[in-house]
Amino acid sequence: MENNSEPFLLEPVGKDYIWGGERLKEEFNKKIELTPLAETWECSVHPDGQSIIATGKYKGKKLSDILKLHPEYLGENVKTNGELPILVKLIDAKKDLSVQVHPSDEYAKLYENGQNGKTEMWYVIGSNPDAKLVYGFNKDMEKEEVRSAIENGSIEKYLNKVPVNKHDVFLIEAGTVHAIGAGSIIAEIQENSNLTYRMYDYNRIDKNGNKRELHIDKALDVMNLNKAEKVIHEKIPYIKESGMETKEICRCKYFEVYKDRLDSRDGIEFQNDNKSFRVLLCIEGNGKIIYNEEQIMFYKGDCIFVPANSVKMKISGNAEILNINC
Repeated sequence: MENNSEPFLLEPVGKDYIWGGERLKEEFNKKIELTPLAETWECSVHPDGQSIIATGKYKGKKLSDILKLHPEYLGENVKTNGELPILVKLIDAKKDLSVQVHPSDEYAKLYENGQNGKTEMWYVIGSNPDAKLVYGFNKDMEKEEVRSAIENGSIEKYLNKVPVNKHDVFLIEAGTVHAIGAGSIIAEIQENSNLTYRMYDYNRIDKNGNKRELHIDKALDVMNLNKAEKVIHEKIPYIKESGMETKEICRCKYFEVYKDRLDSRDGIEFQNDNKSFRVLLCIEGNGKIIYNEEQIMFYKGDCIFVPANSVKMKISGNAEILNINC
């Protein structure tokens, strides 16, 4: 098979959830007319929010349509009949997100019409000094104890709250009770799913004056009731090459994520093999990718899809990039 698949920049879709802010517009140049702008789905084929291709011969097409047309773009590791198995987001938590939990694949297949469950990873791009997040419980719990605490408003005292700092990485496996706290900007890499069971929302009301729906029975079905293990942020060293430093920051059964620090004026040559696509999310700085006498300029917040079995490319600039594959 010829190596002829070209990379392309993606245009995200936005979400105006009540806890969001304006930082994705101000700091990441997101030109989306939503207020607040809570999330941008940067690389998505999910029906609830689909990325559009912004450069190249497929400009203006939905990413989902092109991957169905060219399932080989996903690579040999991906057995999903042309459906991208991951979803990549940027999240601006101006206020606390609801306390929630996601089902496993097995539960979702049985009870949610064959959908995927949701394991996700958070990379903290930036955080306020006092920012925290919820990661499981601070003691072993019983189902009825959780239900009672939700009903009487005391659930927060049982939640394991963890400080958040820039560059932290959290793997949130399906079944883990969690919530992003106010004051963080986060990149999220997750299974291709939008299944969330909301169990507590601080009695907030939405813009229409209604409390948001809770899903307590389903949440209790799927949650891990054990005391959360201590979160350890390993100090993994970068592997240094000419013009680039890289390190693996997360690996699970659904995806691998590397962090690349690019510092090259002359450019570094690279080419995707036939094993997996790559998604490149720029979280700082800027650069360009040159291929076949074409080029893609990218800036903080931009997301690029690189098909498997790609053309030869050269990447240059000064940037921090999350490099995602399966």
